[in-house]
Amino acid sequence: MLIRRADLDRIATGEVTLAFRRWRRPSVKTGGTLRTAVGLLRIERVEIVPVDAITDADARAAGRASRATLLQELDGHVAGVIYRIQLAPAGEIDPRVLLQQDTRMAAAEVARLKQRLADIDAMSPNGPWTEPTLRAIAAQPGRVSTAIAADLGVERLWLKTQIRKLKALGLTESLEVGYRLSPRGVALLERW
Repeated sequence: MLIRRADLDRIATGEVTLAFRRWRRPSVKTGGTLRTAVGLLRIERVEIVPVDAITDADARAAGRASRATLLQELDGHVAGVIYRIQLAPAGEIDPRVLLQQDTRMAAAEVARLKQRLADIDAMSPNGPWTEPTLRAIAAQPGRVSTAIAADLGVERLWLKTQIRKLKALGLTESLEVGYRLSPRGVALLERW
């Protein structure tokens, strides 16, 4: 579940407590957590909500000016039912965010990361993809996975799953649209 940075900042302060999504199936569950740029969020409740049950108060709790504005946003997304997600800050900093900012890499750390990427490549049915993907993201930050996948000759959904592995290593960051290298990812490519 991606959340706009402006909404994340307002969730962190407690100003925003709800999110609404139109999904075929939910990507979060009650009791779970969500790692974000502002730290961990607790998913307090996920429930299907009929359109006519959404109120102006719900829209304001989701950081929108009105019910009409919220419904207009929801109409622009994929078909599916509408879910109301109640969120709260979990009070912890996402360790990936700290890792993304860590650019102090000695030669041994660079070698360890390169070996980890080689191990990931070795398990791939599509052959080596990690370095070409990092370089593609570095060349055009904000580029969507569909375009990157087409350039690399791989399936989009497969690539999105693989990019999560790069993110777990602190090398990439998800944007509202596309990806960019984290400072750590930039540092690794500079030392490659």
